[in-house]
Amino acid sequence: MRVITDRAQAEAAVEQTVEHFGRLDTLVNNAGLMLLGPVVGADAEEWERMIAVNVKGLLYTTRAAVPHLLQAAGDGSRRVADIVNISSIAGRVAWNGYGVYNLTKFGVNGFTESLRQEVTQRHVRVGVLEPGGVNTELDSHNRPEIHGEMIQPFLDTTEILAPEDIADGVTYMVTRPRHASIAELWIMPTDQA
Repeated sequence: MRVITDRAQAEAAVEQTVEHFGRLDTLVNNAGLMLLGPVVGADAEEWERMIAVNVKGLLYTTRAAVPHLLQAAGDGSRRVADIVNISSIAGRVAWNGYGVYNLTKFGVNGFTESLRQEVTQRHVRVGVLEPGGVNTELDSHNRPEIHGEMIQPFLDTTEILAPEDIADGVTYMVTRPRHASIAELWIMPTDQA
């Protein structure tokens, strides 16, 4: 298993993929860590882990993939390539107790938009998908008291999304005709919207 927070391993994962499939047409940056809690008295190691996964991992993987994606867009059968960065609604709205998670997701959104402006006219489409609550293991990484105070009340009142809902969004983004680019897509539970 490769660790995307290690630049060499992220680069090796991309190279291994290209060697196996012969090219790279699509990159979906979906690794994420959500460790919630107040800034005052926070565990700095939790911050470092979150920044490593949510920001550095995305940067390292994207940096390694972009040359292959540019090549696929230039001479591949589709004549287009895609990067989809999975962010969060927390990249648009800040909440008490989400400080560093908000920081990482606002950062993902800003990086995505900048990269979109840089490479989309070369037919590497870059978009961000911002989900609301999704039924994944994301909340299980939190300390029990954080889960009970911040996460469980949300889960008790919200019919959250299934992972397939997010997969459908990614599929929609990367299957548009070459001339159409989806820069941003929100997918929210109806109860959260």
